[in-house]
Amino acid sequence: MRMDRYMPPDHPLSKVYRVGAAIFGAFLMAFGVLGVANRVPLFTTHGIDVIGLSSNGLLAVISIVVGALLVAVAAWGGAVASTTTAVIGVLFFLSGLVNIGLLNTPWNLLAFKLENVVFSFVAGLLLMFLGFYGRVSGGLPQDNPYVRYRHREPPTGVPEQRQAEERRIAELTPLAEAEVACAEGRATPQQERMVRAEAWRQLQAERRRAYQHYVESGRTSSEQISAQNLWADFSREEPEAPPR
Repeated sequence: MRMDRYMPPDHPLSKVYRVGAAIFGAFLMAFGVLGVANRVPLFTTHGIDVIGLSSNGLLAVISIVVGALLVAVAAWGGAVASTTTAVIGVLFFLSGLVNIGLLNTPWNLLAFKLENVVFSFVAGLLLMFLGFYGRVSGGLPQDNPYVRYRHREPPTGVPEQRQAEERRIAELTPLAEAEVACAEGRATPQQERMVRAEAWRQLQAERRRAYQHYVESGRTSSEQISAQNLWADFSREEPEAPPR
């Protein structure tokens, strides 16, 4: 079962992910747009100050792309927003670790300054906190959607009929795969036995159904049909012609 069944967009956890992703995404897009508007060179190692941070053309473009991605997942919500926010948070933190060693070197392709490194650490930690919130922390309640998903429990708020249908689908999936494999000539011995057993079960069920149908149809004992002879109705003797 998909994770979005456990956590719809209006779930409280989903709201946390959406708000966090939207705020960070809007800030990054504003930072990137202001950097592009100042027409700073693309690969310069000496950027310009934008909202208290150093930026060059490459960093501005990356900020716009990442910001747009965060805004998009904020609109999507659910586990997608959680995972994307956490992954971007990890990338922010790794960016701070890498670029702290590239300050004041020709390899400083993003024109980072110490302020940018600090921002990368802080933003990475906040994004990881938001992305993993209610997901990997200890002592999660039993009704937590991630706990129910890991334990293969049905999501809350799903009707019993739908749960029964999903359980039935899960039961029939191996049989369907076995039948497809037999039809394609690549079935294993276990799949062949499964298909034969199901065919025999269906045959017995059809015989019982046919017998029960004719028993309940109100016929006399001499007119009742045997389930093993489904063509008995068509083999009746024709009525004798009336005497002249």
